[in-house]
Amino acid sequence: MHPTAERFRSVVEKRDLDALTELFTPDIRFYSPVKFTPFEGRPMVLGLFGVLLRTFEDFRYVGSYAGQARTSAEGDEAESAVLLFRTTVRGKEIHGIDLLHFDEEGRIKEFTVMVRPQSAVQALGQAVYEGLVADGLVPAPR
Repeated sequence: MHPTAERFRSVVEKRDLDALTELFTPDIRFYSPVKFTPFEGRPMVLGLFGVLLRTFEDFRYVGSYAGQARTSAEGDEAESAVLLFRTTVRGKEIHGIDLLHFDEEGRIKEFTVMVRPQSAVQALGQAVYEGLVADGLVPAPR
């Protein structure tokens, strides 16, 4: 597994939000299963991870794959890793993957999350939205 993917996995399992900073590029893009456009930039993505780490119950990685893939934005081939996970949100069991694309220095430049089933996607989306509003990262509904 890519060394950054290993460090990322360890940091997430320890819920050490501060240690994530050095793993992300300043212009990281985070593609969510509940939002069409990506979250962009290290401050926003770190804020999102703060919400996620509070929201996930019994989060655990259960496998990994490594290889090459084309990134979403530039279409360039990049070293990549897939981390498979299981977690629960509001009583809904989630099966998911984290797809990480790395830059030339080994930092995460693009991050895509995919989850199933649909009912879990909905529960996750609502919980994350409420956390983002509570943390002031997105405006409250009018």
